[in-house]
Amino acid sequence: MTKSKNVLLIAGILFIAINLRPALASVGPLIEDIRGATGLSTTLLGILTTIPLMMFGTVSTLAPLFTRRFGIGGTLLGAMALLTVGIGIRSIAWVPALYFGTFLLGIAIAFGNVLLPGLTKRNFSTNSGFITSLYSSVMAVGASLAAGISVPLAHDAGLGWRGSLGVWSILAVIAFFIWMPQLSRLKKIKTNQSYLEAMKSLGKSRLAWKVALFMGLQSMTFYVILAWLPAILQSRGYDASFSGWMLSLSQAMGILGSLAVPILAGKRRDQRGIVWFLVLVEIIGIIGLLLPQFGWIALWVSLIGFVLGGTFGLALLFIVLRSHDAESATELSGMAQSIGYLIAATGPIIFGSIFDFSGSWTYSLVFLFVIAVLKLIMGLGAGRPGKV
Repeated sequence: MTKSKNVLLIAGILFIAINLRPALASVGPLIEDIRGATGLSTTLLGILTTIPLMMFGTVSTLAPLFTRRFGIGGTLLGAMALLTVGIGIRSIAWVPALYFGTFLLGIAIAFGNVLLPGLTKRNFSTNSGFITSLYSSVMAVGASLAAGISVPLAHDAGLGWRGSLGVWSILAVIAFFIWMPQLSRLKKIKTNQSYLEAMKSLGKSRLAWKVALFMGLQSMTFYVILAWLPAILQSRGYDASFSGWMLSLSQAMGILGSLAVPILAGKRRDQRGIVWFLVLVEIIGIIGLLLPQFGWIALWVSLIGFVLGGTFGLALLFIVLRSHDAESATELSGMAQSIGYLIAATGPIIFGSIFDFSGSWTYSLVFLFVIAVLKLIMGLGAGRPGKV
């Protein structure tokens, strides 16, 4: 592929990447508005946040089937179209539409999540750390932007919470047209191994399971913070706007983590030292949130955001580094993200349910300590040099 075509492909990847988080990150800051308008309970609101994760978990393993039929280019183009439709339906003034639209956009985002690592392995294997850092940081930019401006769009711009959620369909339409030229440029990959044989082979690999569980545990913490950080801060007396901007700050620091960590990790054969550093910083941030008398909310939120961005980029890089070729990277990505997001899907519900049961965020935050320790164990296994 020529240099100019590579530039166009990177641009297309980045426009797809920036669409993979706003539809999710825009919900958390508006959760109280949604509660007030619909009367939904904390548990039902947690389910609203969890639906996309369930779709990630169930659809991800099927992505290789679609790429064998339509190619990576066609599958991603369809995903952007479905994302546009899902966001639009979610904005209809009807509670079932809120859930059905979320269901559709979850399917669309699942394809993007799975296919970008395979695309990186296929076209940029010698610069995988750099490309991974680029698109994972752009994903963080999308999340930060959505978290920061959702409340102002709803209140100051007069769009209401439904309009604030719906505005992100514009970004998906732009990505659809920018990606369209790749439909003819990205040829289908022929393979002799059946889909079922590939999945059985991965299922027997301990390394593949460690990559998948690391992906799941880091995603669990990410989506807990995405869904509940504003509610935690509002329960401590901060207003909705400040709480939304703290979530935005967290996502903004995630951009730095997503940029720096994959580049550093991609230059090493062994990533275990990076795993240790990230988990220790995360624990410090959780302690800060657990003890509000310390103040310095912006610092703790920033530390957690940096780590979550870094561990996400690292999880994506593990998929590329631990696979042999583009096909195996797509299959490993499907397995890792399917298992990982099924695990992650339980996070917001468990976190919210612990609060409902105890009446305090303290026990919910202790739950994140347990996840951090498990993440360390899996990350040390995934960070050891080797191939699936």
